[in-house]
Order: sequence, then structure tokens, then C-alpha cells
Amino acid sequence: MTSRPKGKEAGEELSSLQEDQGADLWDPTEPLPVPTEDPEGMEHSPEGALVRPSALQLYLSKISQYPLLTPEEEHQLAVRFFEHGDKEAAFRLVTSNLRLVVKIALEFQKSWMNNLLDLIQEGNVGLMQAVRKFDPYRGVRLTSYASFWIKAYILKFILDNWRLVRIGKTQAERKLFFKLYKEKEKLDRLGYEPGPRLIAERLQVREQDVIEMDQRLGSWEVSLEKPLRDDDSPTTARDLLPAPSKPLDDRLGDEQLRQILRKKIQEFRSTLKGRELEIFDERLLAEQPLTLQELGDRYGITKERTRQLESRILEKMREYLIREIPDAEEVIPDFLASLST
Repeated sequence: MTSRPKGKEAGEELSSLQEDQGADLWDPTEPLPVPTEDPEGMEHSPEGALVRPSALQLYLSKISQYPLLTPEEEHQLAVRFFEHGDKEAAFRLVTSNLRLVVKIALEFQKSWMNNLLDLIQEGNVGLMQAVRKFDPYRGVRLTSYASFWIKAYILKFILDNWRLVRIGKTQAERKLFFKLYKEKEKLDRLGYEPGPRLIAERLQVREQDVIEMDQRLGSWEVSLEKPLRDDDSPTTARDLLPAPSKPLDDRLGDEQLRQILRKKIQEFRSTLKGRELEIFDERLLAEQPLTLQELGDRYGITKERTRQLESRILEKMREYLIREIPDAEEVIPDFLASLST
């Protein structure tokens, strides 16, 4: 699976945290080198043959060398970074929590069967974002705060990189992936308890499918209302994060669907030729579309005839998208309307 380019940039940023000290830092988002000649660190198979450790084993061995922090040390380092931008403090905050990223990535791998190193890489990006935004004076441990960011970045990576077929093996699973949380919200607004049976009836899927998808999607979720501390403090994740207009999973799901639609539109474009292709480019994809009259004058046809050709192209594209992404049928008209306005 291909990682997004930003991950490498984030890894370089982590490495730069101690550039001033001249430390020889390992970049946790870069592929790990596997030893080729030096037998040091090699393992033995039951038959006695040398076995090279995997990239994951090397990674885990490397991060185990970074010491964990006590709450007092964590707070002091967080203050140093928050107040003075101390890069060494930020580096220690990140590296001491790399094992937390692995733990969370393993939870996702159980549900989504992704390449674990890919998930770890994205989780590391989320961890660095958490350290960058962490306020040590809010009375919350960095681990609690960082967990949200780590999970959010890993989930976004899954949504950005998985093909639609991997989101679910069956049509029911794919439908639930895109619609489950929206249906829950709709039922909440109507005053109904959004239980599995009711959702299954409304979406015309099996109740067991609803339960299983809810567990898969819910495995990453951090409740914004859950207290982040064990004492009586009312501080929640919602207090520390800007409140979005929509839940994170809905926003990411919407964006993923739009990315899939854009990709399929480019595939549809490759099926067009001649006048249809030019109308498609000049009317539907151009930042400054030509008017129907301008295109009509170019081809020596009336404005109404140009409109008919455009409508035919849109209808062909609608049919193409529904064939390619059947579970997104209800959002395709709105998406096409946004193209033609």
C-alpha cells in the first residue's frame, strides 16, 4: 500500500527536532534497513539457520530503546516545548510515546487488516500533531490527548488509501460503511434509539452486519464527552479540540467518497472523444467554463443543442458512476449538480 507523501515530510520534521544538537536520529516514518552482512541481531530458526529480523521487529527493537516518561517528566518537557519551542523536549515527548502508536495501530489492524507499518507511520504523524498542539496547563496527560490524534490520522489513512472493495466485501458492508453513522444521527434527530435492528430495517441489511460494522468503525472512536482524567475533573476531549460541524468519521467518510467520485470521473473522461470530450472539459471541469452559446458557436450548433449534449454527457456519467460505485447512488446527483453549477 502506498503511503501518502506527507508522511515522509512529517518524518523529516521529527528528525529535525534535534538537528541543532547534531544527534544521529532515526526517522520512524522511513523504511527500516535490514542488515545484509553483519550477523549481529540475527535470530535463529528452529533448524539453526540465521533469520533476518523483519522491518517490524527492527522498528519495535528501536523504539524500545527510548525511555518512558514519568508524569512529572512529561509535564516539564511539555512546558518547555509549549513555552519555549524546545525541540529536544518535543523529540523526547514524541519518542517516549511511539509505543502508544504501535498499541493503537494494532487495534486498527485487527479490524482492518492493514499493513501494520503503514498504520504506525500515520499514527506517528498524528502523535507529532498532538505534541505540537498540546497545552500542558489543561490538566490532561499527553497520552490521553495524543490518542485522539493518533486514531484520527490512522483512520484518515485507511479512508484515503483503501479501495472501495476493501471497505467491505459485500454490498451490505459497503453500504453500512458510508451510511451507518449518518443513519444513527438521523434517527437521533427523529427521537428514536438507533439500535441495530432499526438501522438494519431502514438500510435493508442484516442486523448482524450492522453490529459488526459498528464494532469495526467504533474500535477507533474516542468519545468527546468521556472525561480524560480519572479524578472528578470534567475535562473532556471536546474541551481540548475545536468542535467540528460534523463528527470526524462523517467528515472523513464524505471526503473519501468525494475522492473516489473524482477518480471515477477521470476514468469516465477517458471514455469520451471529440466533441463530447471538449464539452466535458470546457463545461464541467474548467475553472472558468465556457457558456453554452460559446460552445454552440464553436461547433455551429444552437445553444439548446449544446445543452442537450451536455445533459447527455451528465446522464452517461451518472450511469457510469452508479455502475462503479453502487453504494453511493444517493449522493451522486448532488455531486454532479456541483459540477454543472
